[in-house]
Amino acid sequence: MIHSIRRPLATALVAVALLAASGCASSTPAPADSAPASASDQLSGELTVFAAASLTAAFDELSAQFEEQHPGVDVLPITYDGSSVLATQLIEGAPADVFASADEKNLAKVTDAGLAGAGEAFATNVLQIAVAPGNPKGIETLADLAGPDLTVVVCAAEVPCGSASHTLLDAAGVTLTPASEEQNVTAVLSKVRSGEADAGLVYTTDVIAAGDEVTGIEIDGADAATNVYPIVALTASKNPDVAQAFIEFVLSDAGQKVLKDLGFGAP
Repeated sequence: MIHSIRRPLATALVAVALLAASGCASSTPAPADSAPASASDQLSGELTVFAAASLTAAFDELSAQFEEQHPGVDVLPITYDGSSVLATQLIEGAPADVFASADEKNLAKVTDAGLAGAGEAFATNVLQIAVAPGNPKGIETLADLAGPDLTVVVCAAEVPCGSASHTLLDAAGVTLTPASEEQNVTAVLSKVRSGEADAGLVYTTDVIAAGDEVTGIEIDGADAATNVYPIVALTASKNPDVAQAFIEFVLSDAGQKVLKDLGFGAP
């Protein structure tokens, strides 16, 4: 009798032990490598960016760092040009994921066309007078640019750098007859660097990027024509998650450091 009682008891004890072990196993965390990938790791695909010509050095660096952070993303060669030219191309149907303008006016054209929402300011810039190294013509002020023996180039009025140029020239009471009006600031700088022009109105960042190939002359009251740079994701973007992630990177501390190091002001 005693033996027949102990067998069911032993069986019950084994069952209890198995249940306890099962309970412990269910509370054990899943291995680390089974955790879901972060949103950052899941970003992939191509990104098409349209950016103002004055952003060339900055966005080349920003796109390289962004790709390093997101190996699955391929930032296609960025299209750089005058903001008005880029806005026109977008309105006419050019495909892009992100637009970074050198002013709010040209971004508004894209927004008004229903191609994007409100942009976010990410940088500022002001103009300087770019001249040959060492300033051989002795140019010191905007008024000096009106000298009859000087060849001066500026941006076209519809381009942000051209609009800012006219604002400063008008404020200084200077009437200028430029040798040419270019569609982007890079073209203005190129003519000064090559010696085709004695002087040109370009951004501070362009002077810094040119190094010892030009000398920059600060303009009194240049902040009266400060350009504010906005950035926006296009509503027709084929890769909206990546577009938004790129914008967030530009606005991040790391992105802002790249811009500051190249001479841009804070937004």
